[in-house]
Amino acid sequence: MAKYLYKLGLWAAKGSKKVLLGALILLIALGAIGLTLGPSFSNELTIPNTPADKAAKLISKEFSQPGLQSAKIQVVFKAPDGETLASEKWQKVIEGAISEMGKAPDVAAVTTPMQLKNMTKQIGYGEVTFKLSALDVSSETKEAIVHQMDVAREAGLTTEARGDVVLTEGGEFPVEVIGIVAAFVILAITFASFLAAGLPILSALVGLGIGMLGIVIASSFIEVQSVSLSLAAMLGLAVGIDYALFIISRFKQQLAQGYSVQESVAIANGTAGSAVLFAGVTVVIGLLGLSVAGIPFLTMMGIASALCVITTVLVSIIVLPALLGWMGHKLSPSKGKKASERKRAASKKQSTSKWGTFVTKRPLLVSFVSIALLATIAAPFFHINLGLPSDGTTKSTATTERRAFDLLIEGYGEGFNASLIIGAQAANPTEATAEAITGIQKEISGLADVQTITQPFPGPSGKLYIMTVIPKSGPDDTKTKDLVKAIRDLSSKTESENGIELLVTGTTAMNIDIANKLNDALPVFAALIVVLAYVILVLVFRSILIPLKAVLGFLLSLGATLGFVVFVVQDGHLIHFFGFPASSPILAFLPVILIGILFGLAMDYEIFLVSKMREVYAQTGDPRKAILDGVRDSGKVVTAAGLIMISVFIGFMLAPDAIIKSMGLALAFGVLFDAFIVRMTLVPAVMSLMGKSAWYMPKWLDRILPNIDIEGESIMHEMEKRKSA
Repeated sequence: MAKYLYKLGLWAAKGSKKVLLGALILLIALGAIGLTLGPSFSNELTIPNTPADKAAKLISKEFSQPGLQSAKIQVVFKAPDGETLASEKWQKVIEGAISEMGKAPDVAAVTTPMQLKNMTKQIGYGEVTFKLSALDVSSETKEAIVHQMDVAREAGLTTEARGDVVLTEGGEFPVEVIGIVAAFVILAITFASFLAAGLPILSALVGLGIGMLGIVIASSFIEVQSVSLSLAAMLGLAVGIDYALFIISRFKQQLAQGYSVQESVAIANGTAGSAVLFAGVTVVIGLLGLSVAGIPFLTMMGIASALCVITTVLVSIIVLPALLGWMGHKLSPSKGKKASERKRAASKKQSTSKWGTFVTKRPLLVSFVSIALLATIAAPFFHINLGLPSDGTTKSTATTERRAFDLLIEGYGEGFNASLIIGAQAANPTEATAEAITGIQKEISGLADVQTITQPFPGPSGKLYIMTVIPKSGPDDTKTKDLVKAIRDLSSKTESENGIELLVTGTTAMNIDIANKLNDALPVFAALIVVLAYVILVLVFRSILIPLKAVLGFLLSLGATLGFVVFVVQDGHLIHFFGFPASSPILAFLPVILIGILFGLAMDYEIFLVSKMREVYAQTGDPRKAILDGVRDSGKVVTAAGLIMISVFIGFMLAPDAIIKSMGLALAFGVLFDAFIVRMTLVPAVMSLMGKSAWYMPKWLDRILPNIDIEGESIMHEMEKRKSA
């Protein structure tokens, strides 16, 4: 592999202008196609064929009405203190606002609180039903509704809205910029050059641009969730900068050793480029592994993110070498500087890393402290509560959706936003069916956490009745999950006694089913990733114990990351410091995504750090020297790479969307724990305790495994032969 990448790098460096022109043409072409088609992203996070999904389809078919599948919002009104909505003055304001909303282009029907008979003394809500799905509602219609809300506010009523159509949009700061600026500062310090600092960012942006435009184009033909784009951007930008950093670092090393620009590019591509390609493959495998869960939106998130990683890897090994071939001479040190760098390199070979020395002198203590620290941070993970957070936990109070959510709780209780639709289906309805269903309704009303339940309403066929249950607890509460389970458990009894099956649906029930499905998929996916990681690292490092240590380290950093996220997001510690609007369940698909991504990133750092140790051990047979040289030579680059990753993810933590914010938090601290505690601290400490046994490999296994030359040994051997000749 190294030889092929060496030739590819040399070709790109020699034909740099043609390669760069080709990349520019590709970007322009994709941009033109993307603008022509336009983005078409979905906000729906659903899983087909869950119990709630099946129930919803059955109920929808039985009670089919025009507009049933269309979007709907609730417009919530609150009278001033000391007054009631029942007064003629406020009823006139409400009727005026709602009727004007009904004149908006995409609105099918409107109802007032008076018509729905849902008013408390101070609070009531009307409904606006649209002709279209939520994504197809025009901005003109949204503006008309917001304008009428403002009119009602000016009259003196508190007026907010929530539902399928999002009214609070736009005006968000591009959070990617924060990560890019921070990455540039870190790179400038690392390379001591603004030009060298700009190249990794330019390379990453080209790769990210191609990948993102590909996703935008794909959204016109297949369903792609909007959160997929954010995750792909977050990951593509971070790995793109990191991969370019590794290649440019090696390029500068070759320049300092006296190689020409083109030779330096080729060697860097064959050595660091091999590691980049292999590291990228591990990230892509982890992302594509998300499809194992069998959940469509999660599969699409993995594919979209994998596409961005693939494009950034390809740009790193094709376009970046062309960039270096074109302007790499500007990074070449002067003759005087070359001489001083050679002297420094020679003295560096005799010196050791202070951090490496500290760790290897106290391996047992360092290992114990590192493991104890990570285990302590991981402790909150054991009471994790997975769910799909509601407007009350994901939206800021600056949004009308969150304020409407809070008003509905104030007027109708916590459970109003967690309403459940119950279907009672009789296999063979008789005259006694209606009476039996009334008895079931009373039995449900006696369950714990039920606040109210409506009277059963029969469908046209007479086989299906529906009821609405309002729980006492909110949509994110574990008590609501228990209530859904209790009603479904009751179905076994009603089926055996009366032949009546109970079906539970509604947004809350659907979210609970999604969380349960993801929870079931988590152990299978984690086991797959662990086995895969072990096999890959055995191939790379030709060792049995080093991959085992790497996998156990990954599990430690994963546990600590999930524990920290639970501590902040679910338990509510430091939520205001990190900018979360409120404590909430952990995003149901976050653990699966985190495993897939953190696996790839952890293996990246393991490969970049330990591959140098393997190279030194193969030359000297001295395990301690291998550790010290690996930490000394690769530590600076791994540290810079980790800081860049963290900076990019912190930028996404500043996003107003709590879903993006929680993913940014998890990935930022995941990299912090893995890169700095596990890879830079625990790895050298444990390897010091292992000694030579760390590199043990049965001879029979060594013979049958393919040789993956990611250190570029074949290239460097060839270069040495040329020099001696």
